[in-house]
This record gives sequence, C-alpha cells and structure tokens, in this order.
Amino acid sequence: MKTNHLFQKTIAVTILFLAFLSVSAQKVPYAPTTAELTEAYKRAARLDTALRNIPTNNEIIPLWRKDGLAFWYKKNLPNKNWEYVYVDVATGKRRPAFDANKLAEGLEKANGKKSSALRLAITYLYFTDQNSLKLKSQNKWYEASLNDYNLKSTTDTNTFRYNAKRPLQQRRSRWEWSRSVSKSPDGKSEILVRGGNLLVVDLVTKKETPLSTDGTADKPYGNFDWSPDGKTVVAYKIDPKEIKKVHYVLSSVPGTTRGELKSREYAQPGDDFTSYQPYVFNVASKTVIKVDVEPTDFFGPQPLHWRNNSSRYYTYEKADRGHQRFRVIEVDVQTGKTRNVIDEKTKTFIYESRIYTRYLPKTNEILWTSEQDGWQHLYLVNALTGKQQLITKGNWVVRDIDSVDVVKRQVWFRASGMNTDEDPYFIHYYRIGFDGKGLVNLTPEKGNHVLSFSPDRKYYIDTYSQVNIPAITKLKLTANAKEIQEIEHGQVEPFLNSGVKLPEVFVAKGRDGKTDIWGVVCLPSKMDPNKAYPIIENIYAGPQDSFVPKSFLPASEMQSMAELGFIVVQIDGMGTANRSKAFHDVCWHNLADAGFADRILWMKAMAEQYPNADISKIGVYGTSAGGQNSTGALLFHPEFYKAAVSACGCHDNRIDKQWWNEQWMGYPVGAHYGEQSNITNAAKLQGNLFLIVGEADENVPPESTYRLADALIKANKDFDILSIPGMGHSDGGVYGRRRKRDFFIRHLLNAEPPNANAAAAAK
Repeated sequence: MKTNHLFQKTIAVTILFLAFLSVSAQKVPYAPTTAELTEAYKRAARLDTALRNIPTNNEIIPLWRKDGLAFWYKKNLPNKNWEYVYVDVATGKRRPAFDANKLAEGLEKANGKKSSALRLAITYLYFTDQNSLKLKSQNKWYEASLNDYNLKSTTDTNTFRYNAKRPLQQRRSRWEWSRSVSKSPDGKSEILVRGGNLLVVDLVTKKETPLSTDGTADKPYGNFDWSPDGKTVVAYKIDPKEIKKVHYVLSSVPGTTRGELKSREYAQPGDDFTSYQPYVFNVASKTVIKVDVEPTDFFGPQPLHWRNNSSRYYTYEKADRGHQRFRVIEVDVQTGKTRNVIDEKTKTFIYESRIYTRYLPKTNEILWTSEQDGWQHLYLVNALTGKQQLITKGNWVVRDIDSVDVVKRQVWFRASGMNTDEDPYFIHYYRIGFDGKGLVNLTPEKGNHVLSFSPDRKYYIDTYSQVNIPAITKLKLTANAKEIQEIEHGQVEPFLNSGVKLPEVFVAKGRDGKTDIWGVVCLPSKMDPNKAYPIIENIYAGPQDSFVPKSFLPASEMQSMAELGFIVVQIDGMGTANRSKAFHDVCWHNLADAGFADRILWMKAMAEQYPNADISKIGVYGTSAGGQNSTGALLFHPEFYKAAVSACGCHDNRIDKQWWNEQWMGYPVGAHYGEQSNITNAAKLQGNLFLIVGEADENVPPESTYRLADALIKANKDFDILSIPGMGHSDGGVYGRRRKRDFFIRHLLNAEPPNANAAAAAK
C-alpha cells in the first residue's frame, strides 16, 4: 500500500509539473503601457515614412517613340526622387535618357525657376529621335537638343501619344447605352422626334415622312438607328419610369449658417426601370413591325450588329433583370421574328459586367466569355447556327481580353489559375487561336504580371512581383516571348534593412475541406516571441472581385497597424470572384455569408502555424461592402469576432444601389434581403462596434449607417459612431484611421492609446 501511495504521489507531482510547463510555455498577452504605445505610434509612423521613401517600381510605364524602336520610362529613386531611362529595343541597351543636370540648367534658363535634376518638373516628354525631344514643364512647351541642352519655347505641341496601358480594343461597359443615330448611311435623310413620334426628313427636299403615329410625350419613341442600306429604322417605344431620389445634408459649408440639402437620382433594389420595346420601320413602305420579343427593362438598348453584307438581320444583347439570363438575339426586320443566337441561363447569377462579346461580321462569328462549364472561358459562336466552340478550357479563369487579331484568328487575354504550382490569383498573359490551339504564355515567370505592348506590338514590357518579392521588369519579343533584356530588378534588402517584416502568404482549406483559401499576414517588426498578439482582419467580401494584394507590398495600412501590436490579415473567402463559378456562387442571395466560414477556419489554421497569434482576440475592419461585412462579423459570428470598425457600410442591401445589390441578392427583392440586413439583426450585437460615416457619401447613402445606429439604440446596445462633416465615401481619412487604431487598442489590447488632445496641446 505504501509503495502504491508513493507511486500515486509521484504521478501527481509529474502532472503538476507538466501543467506548470504547459502554462509557462503559453504566450503572455501583449499588454503595452501608454508610454510603450506612444513609442509604437511613433515607430509605426517612422517605418511607414521610411518604407514609402524606398522605391518599388512595381509598374514600369513605357513611353514609346513613334517608330517603335525605343522607349523611355520614369524610374522611381529613393527619397521620392526619380530619373529617366532610355531603352533601345533592338539591342535592349538602357542608358540615362539625358543628362539630368544639364536639362535642369536648361529649364532654369528657360523659365527662370529653380529645377532639381532628381525631381525634374516635367509633365510630358516625347523623343522625336534619340537626340531631340519635346517637353512640357510649368504648363509651357519646349524643344530641346541633347547636343547643347538649349531649350526653345514652342507652340508646336504635336507629339506621338500612345498609351501602352490601354488595351488595343476597349471593353464597352454594359451600363453604356447605344446612342441614337440621326443621319442615314448615305447622309441624305435624318430622323427627328416630334410629339413622341419618329419622322424622316429628306435633307434635300425637306419632305417629312412619318414613321410612327402612336407615340406620346409620356410614352415616346427613341433610341433609333439605321440599317446599313438605309431602308429600315430600328427604334424603341419607351415606357419611362422616374428614378427616385436620395438626399443628404451638408452641415458645415463655410460661410453659411444653415445645412445645405443635396439630392440626386439613385435607384435602389426593386425600383421600377424604364423599359424599351423594339420596333422596325420600313422607310419606303411606311410600315411598322413590333419585334417579337419582350421589352428591354434592364441596362437599356444595346448596340445593333448586322450580318455581313446584309440589312435584313441584326443581333443585340439582352440581359434579363435578376441576372439569370443573358441572350444575343437575332431579329429579322422583314418579319419581326427573333432567334436566340446565345441563350445562357443559370440558377444563380450571370455576372454581366464580366461578359466579353466581340462581333466578327465578316465571318458571322461572335467571341464570347461564359462560366457555363464552371469556369470563365472563351467561346467562338457561329452567329448563323448558334453552334459554340470552346476556345479555352480547364480549371482556371479567363480574367479579361486584351485584343483580337481577326487576320491571324487569335485572342490575346489575361488569365489566372492555369499554373497549378502558384497562387491561383496571379495574372498571366496569353494568346491562343480561335480553334483553341497554339496557346502561348507570354509571362511564364512565377508572379503577378502587368504587361504592355509597343505600338506595333512587336515588343512588350513585362513586370511581375509577389507580395513579398520585389518587381522584375523585362523587355520581350512578342513573336516568341523571348527575353531581350532585363530592364529593372527590384531589391529586397533596402526594405529588410528598414526593419520591416514583409507580408507573408498563408493558405488553408476552406469550409469544404478541399478548396484552398489564400490570404496574407502582416506582423509587427518588433514582435516579442513570448507575447501573444490580437488578430485584426481587413475585410472586403464584395463579390465583384478578389481583394488580397498580389503584387509587392512592403508598405500598407495593414503593416502600419501591425506595428502597434497586432497581427493583421486579409483573406479572399468563398463568394468572391476570380475562382470557379461554384466558389463565386456562395454569395448568391447570401451576402451575409461573406465567406466567414472560410475566414474563421483560415485564421484558426494560421494561429496554429503562427504561435504569437492570439485566436481569442479577433478584430475586423472594412469600408463600404467591407463595412457591411465587419459589422456582420459581430452580429452573425459573435463567438469569434470581438471588435469591429465599419466605415460607410451598406448595412441593408435594400438601401444601397440597385445594380450592385440585385446582381448578387437577386430580383425581385425577397424576404432574404431583410433577413440578412445588419439593421434587422442589430439586437444580436455582442462585441464592440465603431461606426464611421461621411455625411456626403454619394456611393452608399449615409442613412444606411444612421438606420443601423437607430436600430442599435432601440435595442439598447452600446456602440461608437463617428459622422464626418463634408466627407464622402471613405474610411474616415487620416482622422478616421487614427480613431480606428485607437479603438482596437482599447478593445483588443485593453490599453489606452496616446491622448491626441494632450499631444496637440503640448506642441
């Protein structure tokens, strides 16, 4: 018995010892004093300034000579200085574009103002050849020879202006309507609208021919266009609906003693829209046919696309309200009958703003992007038969179209996710044949790429980086993607020497246990290995895009906040864009979801890998949709999120703009709108909430925040609110950001931030 007693005693002591070791191994919560916080604020400001004085050159913008044989670019230097570099593309050799000291002297002589060689005040510069240039400085134009640097004033401002950043073929916004065309193709006739009706005027004889008779001022005809042969007019009978207004009051206009009321048109979900019923008019026979299709009651009349060498058939695009059907409709103007060339339907949503259509009239084909196979891809559609041919395919996403080469039958496009060994959000550039063959990767290097072409597209500039790897810029040959010369190579050492911890990439599985969720982690530069630091999430779960930074980012608000004693993270959860259709569909009728299930799992996994992360103290902040998300974090996940700062949030999707909210929440407006509203759920608040709103917000109406405040007050909830006079859609600016940091220090570090009033008085 005695032996057994000793054994039990030994076990008890061992357990106590192990328990002691376990407790001693735990991190102590970071609990700074006010003095330590004061120093942390100063250190964060110093580091932020130091980082912003180190150049990144994340994007080189070339300014090309007209002959395409050379370009120059402006290179950022330390301490916000800059220089100009000239590149001969045939050899790839780079040199200073000119003697900056001599040009500065020439500018001083020309305009009598002091000029710095490292900060030349040049707003536009153009090389006429390698030894001569034109430049604009202080709103004056000069010609200069690089042989003597003698600047002469000139009124000749004619230069070759080529924007290398602009796509060769710009995508037209679906919110832009087709414009009415008055003049006939031969220029001999013109359409007029009188009393709501259309009439054609012969510009020679002035004879008027009525086309319609049933139009009125209340329901007029309009938005008209001609067939190529001038024999038919396509027009719409319009049923106008008034767009309702929203209002705000400017409380602090200088020189006044009264608030100033501002009002503007602002359609909200469920509001009526103007509708447009298409008709075709035969000018010679004076006959009219109502097109056999329902009215366009969403977006507005879209451009007409006529068959090659035909004035009988045209196509136009129609997106149904509710975002669940998109069509390219062909109309026979002789009969008014229609045929759907493309008819895409979905149980969730079609993201129309991402649809690309390019009409190829000579071959009666359409290039079109769709997510019908679960990923955004390119299709070639026979406009005569409707037959579709998949051009790109795979578990990756076509992000955008740069251009189309009709002669070579090639598409130049951006995509992400094709390379399985890297971040699926990294953008790469490709070209491919209409037949889906001959895929060429113009940007094979690992990283997030930004690319621009020379005017003749013979060469291109490729700049790529990662969030913690500085940018590299290369000059390449378009024909075979061969590298000609490395132009710039960013160095990481200057940033590391500053003491900063560069952002770190972290990946964890999402709610399905399979899908990778990507995010970044910003750590304090002076992190005590024995301390535990609260986590703050920078959230924006708007489904229109993805938001975690992918290019080199040594300085950011997240890093600046981390310096105060936080681990700051940003994550793209399910429901955001640029992954699969299924990944995106999570947001459908479900904006309150905001990817929280993925975000919470990600942060828990991150805390296991980062032992200094205190998973018991989670803060969150966001602006606009992020303002909605951050408040939603407290309301719908109070067991995880403890403090939130929400700026100009869309707290109820019925209050915000129609086009954005119906895209994700659907139409008609159903009970799910209210069920997911922060305002409806205000009584659920448990954590600490700080609301920021600008009184002059013209993006999200300020009443969205004020109604939330009203609901919180009625529910007897404690919260903070900051209304900023005169400010628009913003996170609160410098003042709001400082107040945000103070809020998190109080509620996550349980400390008192420096007294701003006392500090100001001491100056």
